[in-house]
Amino acid sequence: MGMKSNTSTSSQFSCNNFNDNNNNNKKKDKTNNNNNNNTRVVLNVYDLTPLNNYFYWFGFGIFHSGIEVHGKEYGFGAHDFPASGVFEVEPKKCPGFIYRCSINLGHVNMHPSEFRIFIENMASDYHGDTYHLISKNCNHFSDDISYRLTSKRIPGWVNRLARLEDEVADSLPSDTPNISTHNSDDGQERRLLSPKNGIDDVSFIKETAAKK
Repeated sequence: MGMKSNTSTSSQFSCNNFNDNNNNNKKKDKTNNNNNNNTRVVLNVYDLTPLNNYFYWFGFGIFHSGIEVHGKEYGFGAHDFPASGVFEVEPKKCPGFIYRCSINLGHVNMHPSEFRIFIENMASDYHGDTYHLISKNCNHFSDDISYRLTSKRIPGWVNRLARLEDEVADSLPSDTPNISTHNSDDGQERRLLSPKNGIDDVSFIKETAAKK
């Protein structure tokens, strides 16, 4: 989740990185057809609400995001259990959100089976009951996985709201393991950027078993 504020609306919510280079990316993909290890890393951005189309003109927006690798999209959402909150869905089809655009972040040379191990390891760090709207949301996850795979950060506007609130509300707790989702206010906040249609609509990644 993020909010952007800028005096120039022409540069807001820019997905030009993907659109301008889409043809070049297709050429690269064709070149690498014989190499199953090479794949694009794509950030898929969603509007939390149709009101983003109106907020745009005031320089605001609230977003969900996921990372697409090897034909699947991976995101992070809240639930009540100390287990993986990392889920996979069909690209650009995360339930409960409105797809806005995609941003190419680069390429990674990693076999699908190797990537599976990678994402299962990440799931160990992103339990559903540790989701926090400001300090550990879906966009933090997208930024983390992007940096680990490509050494690039996602655009700042995607998670601007969390960064701004973190600066001005430093008295808020840094984690949420003890927050009960039975409380309507806390529950709504924690699930703001989680899939809206329930866990049956997404497939959660099984995290790597802890070593004994």
